[in-house]
Amino acid sequence: MLSLIMDNVSNVRSFILSGFNETMNFRVPLFSLTLMYYCVILFFNISLIVIIISDEILHEPMYILLSSFCINAVYGTTGFYPKFLSDLLLSSQTISYEGCLLQAFIMYSFACCDLSILAVMAFDRYLAICRPLHYHSFMTKRRLSQLVCFSWLTPLCIFSINAVLTSRIKLCGVNIQRVLCLDWLIVKLACPETDTFSKNITAYATIIIYVSHGFFIIWTYMHLIKTCVRSKEDRAKFMQTCMPHLISLITFLVVMFFDPAYKQFGSTDLSRSLQNFIAIEFLIIPPVMNPLIYGFKLTKIRNRILGVVYFKRK
Repeated sequence: MLSLIMDNVSNVRSFILSGFNETMNFRVPLFSLTLMYYCVILFFNISLIVIIISDEILHEPMYILLSSFCINAVYGTTGFYPKFLSDLLLSSQTISYEGCLLQAFIMYSFACCDLSILAVMAFDRYLAICRPLHYHSFMTKRRLSQLVCFSWLTPLCIFSINAVLTSRIKLCGVNIQRVLCLDWLIVKLACPETDTFSKNITAYATIIIYVSHGFFIIWTYMHLIKTCVRSKEDRAKFMQTCMPHLISLITFLVVMFFDPAYKQFGSTDLSRSLQNFIAIEFLIIPPVMNPLIYGFKLTKIRNRILGVVYFKRK
């Protein structure tokens, strides 16, 4: 098997996803549940995208950013679930070298794009509540387009460079201890003598960029809270439009930091299945929870959904 996967230690052609070992004991129910869950993710997110695009009343910055959020959810989950489902049906779980790099690129760009969109959403709410007189003059269609492009192009560019650097690393192993490819899992297979200095520099730069996103969001919420305590009207606006964003942000931070925290401080006695669940939480919880939160909490979207349901019943 290894001879088919590796020409030699420096020429890996594909990887073995060994995280599936325990999972294969209940592949049929897991396949059924995963397929159904993936369909739910697609239905919720695509429905919200279609509702926002088709209704001119919703062509406002907050809702445009929300549709970008949902598009990113479809992008990220499509990078994982189809491959995962096909692996459950196969006797051997392998992924090509190029496919592994692509999946790692999608996973990281998806996660960081989420944080970028959350940062832009926080800025939008800051302008709307703290600087209402300047909101429409600043948040023009052109400025909104620039912010959306920033939230997408920044992670795509960063992780394109990251993928190129990863592809230059000499590898001495093929076993990936998860059900999906992540960059750190590939780098973990590097030969001992491999120079990963450029990779480390890129990783630190990426961390600095996205930690600064986090500090920016904290800064906006400090001003939002300071403004909202002065006015009952602003408090109502905060609860209506900022609470969904805050819940999405907290959920994102919890699921993104749970896996690194477990690797650093967690027990090694956990089953492989539970370790896999921890690793893919960011692909399970936010893609379903976010459209539900925004769909029920934002009045205009809720009314639009109820209007569609009522019209179909008639």
